[in-house]
Amino acid sequence: MKNYVQPGHTVTAVAPTGGILSGQGLLFGALFGIASFSADEGAEVEIVTTGVFDLPKAPNAVLGAGARVAWDTSAVQVVAPATGMVPIGVALAAAGNGATTVRVRLDGVATQVAA
Repeated sequence: MKNYVQPGHTVTAVAPTGGILSGQGLLFGALFGIASFSADEGAEVEIVTTGVFDLPKAPNAVLGAGARVAWDTSAVQVVAPATGMVPIGVALAAAGNGATTVRVRLDGVATQVAA
């Protein structure tokens, strides 16, 4: 195919205000991904949009294995789906109250803030 560009599992985004560290989540428009490397504010950064990652979780969030999860863009952590949060994938392991990380399989699809 002459019009094929790339698989799309990793795409180029722009680092947000304050920059981003390798392994941090980033909502780039309607696409969520994990930074492949650290980048200064406004610099290009590669984000991985599919795969399984251990991500920071709100300590009070209770997430069951197989449950859909969302991203809190202001707190920069995984939470349960709710109004104002951005759906990003599915928890692959349960993470209860007090846990600070959760294993997530990213959807890799365009998303939007839940109403």
